[in-house]
Amino acid sequence: MSRNDTRDASRSRPRGRPAAAGGGRDAQAPRGKDAGRGQTAGQPARPYVMAAARIEQVRQVLGEVLQWKYPADAVLSHWFRAHSNAGLRDRGEIAEAVFDVLRHLRRYRQFAEIGAGSGTRRLAVLGLASVWPRETLDTGLDEHERAWLDHVLSLSAAGLPRAVRHSVPDWLDERLAALPDAESLLQALNVPAPLDLRINPLKIEREALLAAWAAGPEARWAARPTPYSPWGIRIQGRPPVNRWGAFERGEIEVQDEGSQLLAALVAPRRGEMVIDYCAGAGGKTLLLGALMRSTGRLYAFDVSAARLARAKPRFARSGLSNIVPVAIAERNDQRVKRLRGKAHRVLVDAPCSGLGTLRRNPDLKWRQHPESLAQLRETQAAILRDAAACVMPGGRLVYASCSILPEENEQQVEAFLAAHPEFSLLDAGAILADRGIEVALDGPFLRLRPDVHGTDGFFAAVMQRAKGTPE
Repeated sequence: MSRNDTRDASRSRPRGRPAAAGGGRDAQAPRGKDAGRGQTAGQPARPYVMAAARIEQVRQVLGEVLQWKYPADAVLSHWFRAHSNAGLRDRGEIAEAVFDVLRHLRRYRQFAEIGAGSGTRRLAVLGLASVWPRETLDTGLDEHERAWLDHVLSLSAAGLPRAVRHSVPDWLDERLAALPDAESLLQALNVPAPLDLRINPLKIEREALLAAWAAGPEARWAARPTPYSPWGIRIQGRPPVNRWGAFERGEIEVQDEGSQLLAALVAPRRGEMVIDYCAGAGGKTLLLGALMRSTGRLYAFDVSAARLARAKPRFARSGLSNIVPVAIAERNDQRVKRLRGKAHRVLVDAPCSGLGTLRRNPDLKWRQHPESLAQLRETQAAILRDAAACVMPGGRLVYASCSILPEENEQQVEAFLAAHPEFSLLDAGAILADRGIEVALDGPFLRLRPDVHGTDGFFAAVMQRAKGTPE
């Protein structure tokens, strides 16, 4: 993966989830290659059946996604642009069905082998079975498909091998088996994530915003404070947040609670020089800048100038004036070298496998593989070395990833500390507690899991450079 941030989003919704709440017409009957099942030229047009049309739409999207050429959310966005007659409800149902298939792909494929005809169509049917009542779905099925679906839904997954039951590749199952409570973790990674928002503390207080929403049309989304982050709000459903006044005024952003806690670990102060070394979409940068009260200098580094350009409207909406976006080279960037030993605090939210975000990005478990993981580990180590050189004596370095694999997390930090004795490990739990954030942690690292904390899988380590060490 590139140095993009998959936890905080420049979108108004989690990755791959088009706004799907209310409104919108059902799509018109597909025509031509988008037509229903098996109609050929010269045959009379079949009556339009919404369920049959939706099955075909999901089948089409899956046919593109399962080529693994592009991320699932990119495929969906492209398909929706090409099918602009699909309403908001249509898009939501299609996306939900596609992502359900990606979560349970290995198990669904095993069930799909039982039937006849197109396997991708049967996958689409299984995905929509998680979205619609059975009586609605049945209107798009023939009698053989209804009988097949009855049989599949009567099967128990309990006797299947764990990797099939929870739909993960064998290599990932082997790695997760070494973690505590692997069964619980795998199950949680297949449950869709809620939508986490974050207030802009420079503009509004969380309690005031929640009170305003409770008295307004936003009340239907049951907004509540996140359990750990003092800036977080968790809501139910998938509302079009980017159309809300609070979003347009720069009072809220979309950001997973785990990612919000990074800012508390960095703990920036007013007037300091801070570097967000892999700024990506800019969500963490925004919170750091707000905690600095728009003072000092906050560098937003990323190797992608396009990503930084997309983040600039967010920076402008936030009201911050201390952010300096800088597109850097992957290695040996001269602007980075000029900051050697000058930054009070440096955050490295490293490019990683993203396997802690499978609730939001289930296609990642099929797109990643051991070879890509090995390449990511090399990249992470190189970035960590380069970023550490910017930390001044007595300064703080925070390394983070949205992975749940030790080789991207603890092992990276341990290797770095062994090669850089001028840095020492700090206790992440104590740092959070100093800000009034109580998270039960086992050891000095921040380790978050969806089955334990209700966040994405997340890791962070806080290190400090000894005073008096040479720059």
